[in-house]
Amino acid sequence: MDDLIQKAEVLLEALPYVQKFRHSIFVIKYGGSFMDSPDPAVRNGVARDIVFLEAVGINPVVVHGGGKAITRAMDASGIKAQFIGGMRVTDEPTMRIVAETLDREIQPEIVRAIESFGGKAKGFSGREIFRCKKLGSASASVGIAQAPIPPFPHSPTLPDLGFVGEVTRVDVEPLRDCIHRSITPVISPIATGEDGHLYNVNADVAAAKTAIALKARRLVFMSDVPGLLRDPKAESARRNAEGGANPNLISHLQIGEVDALKKSGVIDKGMIPKVDSAVEALQSGVHRVHFVDGRVPHSVLLEIFTDKGIGTEIVK
Repeated sequence: MDDLIQKAEVLLEALPYVQKFRHSIFVIKYGGSFMDSPDPAVRNGVARDIVFLEAVGINPVVVHGGGKAITRAMDASGIKAQFIGGMRVTDEPTMRIVAETLDREIQPEIVRAIESFGGKAKGFSGREIFRCKKLGSASASVGIAQAPIPPFPHSPTLPDLGFVGEVTRVDVEPLRDCIHRSITPVISPIATGEDGHLYNVNADVAAAKTAIALKARRLVFMSDVPGLLRDPKAESARRNAEGGANPNLISHLQIGEVDALKKSGVIDKGMIPKVDSAVEALQSGVHRVHFVDGRVPHSVLLEIFTDKGIGTEIVK
């Protein structure tokens, strides 16, 4: 009986959040090493959470990653992956593998997983949704008849990375059509450039641009770290042995604190584009941004529908 009462209490704790978020749009960046887990329960656990969001009247929109799968496909084709500043150098053969892996392997698997739990999903190649300019290009965007989204402040001046782009526009109409029909869009992080070529784009940035364009209420970044850590190298980056709160985790952050954390090195390397994207999303109207660990079962639900949460919440 106690177990049943505890389950009821959990549901009641979620109730005010369900009521508050009903009909809202949540954009979820689906990425991290958990996507490569050999355990289907880990790999597909996020899909069940997405179906739960659908069931309580929330409108999830998914932008997925897939870097490790792309590297494996390149290795199988005899192409060595090269990175500069954490970004993949993308020539034409690499771009073909990127598009093939994202659109024909990873995206359909996510759609199937959502549907296997009774949800509804539709896959979109990012080439249908995102317009971009070549990363580092100063040229103005042209494309769909929609106001361009301003570039994020981390846009670097870089060596030529080939077909690597920066998303400048999001065609929201196909996504809104899905939302209207209670279908979850699942979008790959590639884009059509001003020159008509396909480009590889940063999935974190693409997710944030999507959240801005859709006027989403929440943006959730899923990866394979607990959230933003005070000391990313510390052993306490993991939850302690007793399963209690992680003292190394920054559970709540205001955007006014970001610059100081960058200067101190707390926000560094791969976290910089994530946090910069979060800041831009918040400044553009997204209410809150969350960083959660996709390896933790039901991490999205625990972060969104409980009082304490388990990851990092960034607010304006």
